[in-house]
Amino acid sequence: MSRRSLHTPAPSPSRLRARIARARAAAAAADTDALLIAPGSDLRYLIGQAGGSFERLSTLVVPAGDAPPALVLPALEAAGFADVPFDDLGVDVVTWVDGQDPYRMVADLAGRGGSVNRVAVSDNTIALHVLTLRGALDAEQVLAGPIVRELRMRKDADEIAALRTAAAAIDRVHARVPSLLRAGRTEAEVGADIAAAIVEEGHTEAEFIIVGSGPNGASPHHDVSDRALEAGDVVVVDIGGPIPEGYNSDCTRTYSIGQPAQPDVLDAYAVLELAQRAAVHAVRPGVPASAIDAAAREPITEAGFGERFIHRTGHGIGLDVHEEPYMMAGNDLPLEPGMAFSVEPGIYHEGRWGARIEDIVVVTEDGVEPLNTQPHGLTVVE
Repeated sequence: MSRRSLHTPAPSPSRLRARIARARAAAAAADTDALLIAPGSDLRYLIGQAGGSFERLSTLVVPAGDAPPALVLPALEAAGFADVPFDDLGVDVVTWVDGQDPYRMVADLAGRGGSVNRVAVSDNTIALHVLTLRGALDAEQVLAGPIVRELRMRKDADEIAALRTAAAAIDRVHARVPSLLRAGRTEAEVGADIAAAIVEEGHTEAEFIIVGSGPNGASPHHDVSDRALEAGDVVVVDIGGPIPEGYNSDCTRTYSIGQPAQPDVLDAYAVLELAQRAAVHAVRPGVPASAIDAAAREPITEAGFGERFIHRTGHGIGLDVHEEPYMMAGNDLPLEPGMAFSVEPGIYHEGRWGARIEDIVVVTEDGVEPLNTQPHGLTVVE
């Protein structure tokens, strides 16, 4: 089995202690008796190490009361957490071996502060553990996502600095993309070169690579294929990944192999640029997330392409590529300083071509800071 080292460099113990304290308070405010945090980005946010989710149970128990948090994990996984300063964090470690009942351990730890009527379980906890915990804990189970998102949506200065570093790294990759695009090369070949560049420019890995050429560009989550690039193709390149601190990049630019073969590309792309600028300009504290989506959608709809913009305008980003908040219709969450998210309108002509422009932005005290700086225009590769 593979392991990725996801805890180096980690936030300072004081920052992690503060996060755990906020998690405890948030659990109490949500009328839950404990948070049960599975391996993944939520666990990394709280203790600096993500761990891995397997058939053996690992769970961080954060009681809402005064009882100390405790990490329950298989003894064979303990070495992977050796760098976590549990004593400094005030977190107990409870290990178990095959034949013992870790679900009973979690239930007992959740109840150290008294009776347990309601627990909040990580959104990404696998069904095996959710259902077995249900049998061990005579308590209502709710999703922890609405609680944890309140901790993670507003990035602190160190998190924003990490996002700036990630954005600069992926900008350097996009600056190299034109040299990789030429007729006759397949999307997969281009993607392999981009993957190498992503690591060379400071990421720990390439989390995702989309090289959508010609008709494949009309599929927003295409990936790569064996299709060979052709002269006149419009090519959507959407790429990103984590830097060592764990924070992610995500940036899309659109290219053309020579002048576009489709006669409607240039006019539509001008509309797309206008939409992306309008959405970024609309970002400021107090504005609802839905207004960012509306700002991007309005010029696209007015130009007659409304039905060709088939996804939300943006998603939050941090330790996950996709996290709260989401820029979409119906989300009236007011934007606040420290929120970081993508602004990525697109226009997609099924079977012909597609285009998207994506930047990561951060809400500031009085406006917005775009983190990506590569030009937004259609880059024609001669």
